[in-house]
Amino acid sequence: MNLLSIQSHVAYGHVGNAAAVFPLQRIGVEVWPINTVQFSNHTGYGSWTGEVFGAAHIRDVVTGIEDRGVLSNCDGIISGYMGSAETGEAILDAVARVKHANPAARYCCDPVIGDADTGIYVRDGIPDFIRTRALRVADVACPNQFELGILTGLDPGTTNGMLAATDFLHAFGIGTLLVTSVQTDETPDDTIEMIASGHDGRFRLRTPRLPITVNGAGDAIAALFFAHLLRTGSSAEAMAQAGSSLFGVLKLTAERGAREILLIEAQEELVKPSQVFEAERL
Repeated sequence: MNLLSIQSHVAYGHVGNAAAVFPLQRIGVEVWPINTVQFSNHTGYGSWTGEVFGAAHIRDVVTGIEDRGVLSNCDGIISGYMGSAETGEAILDAVARVKHANPAARYCCDPVIGDADTGIYVRDGIPDFIRTRALRVADVACPNQFELGILTGLDPGTTNGMLAATDFLHAFGIGTLLVTSVQTDETPDDTIEMIASGHDGRFRLRTPRLPITVNGAGDAIAALFFAHLLRTGSSAEAMAQAGSSLFGVLKLTAERGAREILLIEAQEELVKPSQVFEAERL
C-alpha cells in the first residue's frame, strides 16, 4: 500500500508527519510524505524555529512525484493541519491528480481545527475551508468531538447528538468517519471513546482514560485508522486496531512521564497491541 501524506512536520517530537509516517511504515505501508511546514518542534512549547512552505512548494513536490509516473500506484491521500486556504487548495489539487491517475484512491481528511481544551487554534477561514471545500471531496474524515461540533453546528455531547452530527457529515458524501476524544452523557468518567461510522454500521470503542496530555496522538490515530480501513474495508476493525495500538503507545508514554508520545520506544504496540479493545455496535 502506498499513501501520500501531506501534513506539518517537526524535527523534535511527534506531530503531523512526524506522528503519522513512522506508525504507517511500521505496519508495512509505504509513505510519500510532503511537509507543509518544517519546524524545530511543535508550537505547544511556546517557541520554535523553522519555515512554513507555500502552496507552490506542495504543488511542485506533487508534480515531481507525478513525473515519476507513480501516482497510479497511490492508494490514498491523507491530510492534516492546513496553515492556509491556499495550502488547502494545493492539497485538494493533489487529491484530484492522484484520483485522476487512480480512480480507486481515497482521500482521508483529518480536519485539524482545535480541541475542547484549547478551542480553535487555526487561522480564521480554515474551518470554513474545511467545511465547504475539503470535506466535500473527502472519502474519510477523522475529526475529534470538538471539531465535529464546529463543522456541523450541532452538539455531539450526547449519543443522539453525536449520531446526528455524523449523519450531517455523511450527507457531504463522506463514506467513513472516525470521531476521537469522545465524551458523551453515556461515557463513564474513567474512559474515553472513539466512534466510527461507515457502510458497515456505527461503532463505539472505549478505552481507559490515561493521565496524559500530548500532541500528535490525533495525527497518529487518523493515519493508522485510514490504513487499516483501506486494508480491511471495515470501520469497526480499523478503529479497534488503531485504537488498541494508540492506547498501548499512550500507556507507555504516561508511565514514563514523557511529554512527547513514545512512538519509537512503544513501536511493538503498533503491530501487536498488548491490550486489544473490541468495537461495540451502536
